Amino acid sequence: MLGIVPHLAWIAVAAASSVDHWNALNSSVGGRLHVGIPLARPCFELADTAGSTDATQCEAIRNGWTNSLFLVDQFGAFMNTEWGSCQKTSQSCLIHGLNVSDPTPSDPPNVCEQGSVPPFYIDVQNASDVQAAFTFSKQTGVPLVVKNTGHDYKGRNSAPGSLALWTHNLQSISYNASFVPAGCPASNVKPGVTVGAGTIINDVVAFAEANNITVVTGAETTVGISGGWVMGGGHGALANTLGLGVDRVLEFKIVTPDGSFLTANECQNTDLFWALRGGGGGTFGVVLESTTLASPKMTLQVAFAAFSPNNTNATRGFYEVLAENSVRWAQQGFGGYIEPFQALYVTPVLNSSATADTMQPLFAYMESLAPTDPGVQVFATEIPSYGAFFETFIANSGAPVGENAVIASRLIPAANFANETSRASLVDALLQTLAHVTFDLTLIATTPFNVPDDGSTSVTEAWRTSIWHAVAEGGWDGAAPLVNETAAYTGISNAADFLRAITPDAAYQNEADVHEPNHEVSFWGTHYPRLLEIKQKYDPDNLLMCWHCVGYDPNSPRFSCYI
Repeated sequence: MLGIVPHLAWIAVAAASSVDHWNALNSSVGGRLHVGIPLARPCFELADTAGSTDATQCEAIRNGWTNSLFLVDQFGAFMNTEWGSCQKTSQSCLIHGLNVSDPTPSDPPNVCEQGSVPPFYIDVQNASDVQAAFTFSKQTGVPLVVKNTGHDYKGRNSAPGSLALWTHNLQSISYNASFVPAGCPASNVKPGVTVGAGTIINDVVAFAEANNITVVTGAETTVGISGGWVMGGGHGALANTLGLGVDRVLEFKIVTPDGSFLTANECQNTDLFWALRGGGGGTFGVVLESTTLASPKMTLQVAFAAFSPNNTNATRGFYEVLAENSVRWAQQGFGGYIEPFQALYVTPVLNSSATADTMQPLFAYMESLAPTDPGVQVFATEIPSYGAFFETFIANSGAPVGENAVIASRLIPAANFANETSRASLVDALLQTLAHVTFDLTLIATTPFNVPDDGSTSVTEAWRTSIWHAVAEGGWDGAAPLVNETAAYTGISNAADFLRAITPDAAYQNEADVHEPNHEVSFWGTHYPRLLEIKQKYDPDNLLMCWHCVGYDPNSPRFSCYI
């Protein structure tokens, strides 16, 4: 018998289910139905959840609270902690991310509450596990969510009273230099790396390095490369010349809500393949693995420039230099990441002397700051591989985890860089946005500027003409009053309005405002009507529904914790 029956009260639709249903589900998935327990539960004396107080476990949790490699292995953990909370009701189970040793949040009278952590989850090992979950959801009405590594800025991997499909432990990885997508002619052969849904970027980069190949990835080490990262678009430092993740994926293995286990590629289930290449994760089915194009190992040129973070007087001049030169740098294959006080660029196209020459305007500006700013750094260097670049410049500089985060993004097209007037307006908007964020403003120069839209993907066409992907970041620490949380969402959306005012409706769905206006156009451009048709074909009952995903219903109880 299932040993979790006392916690059935957490299921919002318990009346539609029964102990027999849960026992049958547990049996059908080989006993891998588990109770979902909030990560910080062992630190609380008082709780309205499963689990128990445990000082040893609590110490390990406090030590790992801001470590994504720790969090990714915990079902009850979310990289941005508000998505384990029910924000609308202020029900949560959190400690302070900025002061993990502070016992106050977990001491009485504070109570650990389930929040938005799914009260049950299946540790997915194969297609039949997913098929069983779909059958169960249809029979009982219990909502489903797909949770992989815990990275999601919009809460699509949690929901109150839900059953989660945890794909994190699908961590296979292999390389086939002569991969042919199933059902395709032998002439379609390409080198491919096949990865399970839970395989994280850190492991993919290391695998590629060991096999002397290059695989395009994002910057966050613990993001799953087969999950929402690729299905939402998948930008990375080499996207400018090698394409987004969706440009490079060769095949998906997926379980659709009707229970079918399908292969989607350019030769079979082509409509689904198109939808999965940009339509978003957790929407059309549950992907178990994907195969992505591998490129040869390549030498990269890196340019880095920085000044002291507290030298805010230098920020306008910094942005002006970047705005004046960024179209040219994009044409030369540069991708990279820009903070308000530093820029990291990388290209596989130029040699070292050409890189030094083209970066001279940026380097000269930095050198002009050096006499009064001891924090100035400038260098250009050659790196032997993407793996070496990743380990040296990216792996230890990821986004903050273990705290609440709100973001908003905008794709900034080449038109905003076209002349002196448009560049001045852009710099003004950046400075206004920066003044209104509580964390940071990151400009991500990883758009596929040199990879034209061939119609094979469903991401917005705006990716192809954009120079920057701007991300404004804010948030709060630990549990907070509803009014403070609401203010954080409103504030970050207002900050992005300065960029919205001068750009077309275009944003990256994986890193977007929770309340993105006109999101169908912003995320998918002209592709939304076709995506909706495909969604209705493969998921007519809307079993997979997530916030701002294709076909979502904002009035669903699934979203009762959103504010």
